[in-house]
Amino acid sequence: MTKGYARFLTVFFCLFLGGFLVWHVLLPDRARSETENRTLAQRPVLTWSALADGSFTRAAEDYFADQFPLRDSWTGLKARSEQLLGKREFNGVYLCGDTLIAEVNPPLDGLEEKNLGHVARLAERTEIPVYLGLIPSAAEIWREKLPEGAESWDQAAFIRRTSALEGVEPIDLLTALRGHEEEGIFYRTDHHWTTLGAYYGYAAVMEALGRGEETLEPEEAKKWELPVSNGFQGTLYSQSGIHWLEPDSIEFWVEENGLSVTSWRDGTPKEAGVYEYDYLGEKDKYSAFLGGNQPLCVIRNGEGTGKLLLIRDSYADSLAPFLARHFGEVHLLDLRYYRGSAAAYAGENGVDAVVILQSVPNFITDLNLALLGQ
Repeated sequence: MTKGYARFLTVFFCLFLGGFLVWHVLLPDRARSETENRTLAQRPVLTWSALADGSFTRAAEDYFADQFPLRDSWTGLKARSEQLLGKREFNGVYLCGDTLIAEVNPPLDGLEEKNLGHVARLAERTEIPVYLGLIPSAAEIWREKLPEGAESWDQAAFIRRTSALEGVEPIDLLTALRGHEEEGIFYRTDHHWTTLGAYYGYAAVMEALGRGEETLEPEEAKKWELPVSNGFQGTLYSQSGIHWLEPDSIEFWVEENGLSVTSWRDGTPKEAGVYEYDYLGEKDKYSAFLGGNQPLCVIRNGEGTGKLLLIRDSYADSLAPFLARHFGEVHLLDLRYYRGSAAAYAGENGVDAVVILQSVPNFITDLNLALLGQ
């Protein structure tokens, strides 16, 4: 390499980096990345204390990484390059053909056993029947799609152990989903089950509650034949950086007529909808089901019978509307945001059954289930 060529490369490289730095400074900071579906780091404030303890340097690194020009394009290019090199795992997400599947890591510090203990204590504290429905994720149901040698914690073995939990009735969602594993029961770009998967989950819940004969057939449950959105790019799309897969479709099945929804999103009751259509125009389209995460939500049906309490995570949002066609009231309680006693709530509201309905990955990492024992 000649000296002249070496100087050219040095100058070119410096101009390249300097150009991106100027571009970075001139561009307005973004508050959120719609592609990654998260809040981005903002310009840190320089103080002597922050400089001394190193927090300013860390914050500055996060800021420059998050606000880097064309960040979304660079992350997609990085993932594509790694794929060409044979990589199949991207930030805890496996690329399985045209489908993304999240890895499930082993729980830490025996948290899964502690949470089972909290469920058992809830059953001890109330005379109301308690049911446990653990939803296996796509990493379990679609295990054969994972790349060869890919690791994912054995959810099926854990679910089988829970069937012996004293005082708690199991809901066999593992068998229900395995019976339809060839169908599109999970989204390809998101960790949730599809409306079809939620339907099969609903049928399993109804069977466990002794009301299986009331279960609607798929053609009875469907309101629409066409998807309400064909542009859903879910959490795994955002997390992995794999931005070249076709988006998912979202379907609404349940007829809203006759159902009323009350939401305690900010601590006060407000009228809401079974489907919140505004979310279909946003990145987080799955939140169109009942409006997404919230402390408490109640669906009422004047023609239904009985009251059901769901201790839930976001999987329940697409399942609960099916149950609401049968029950007079379906209460959805999220212990990440509702800090009271689940047993007390069940007693005060006269519910007939308590169903703990969570995905296995959430259940084995949820630090809030201790509230079940209160």
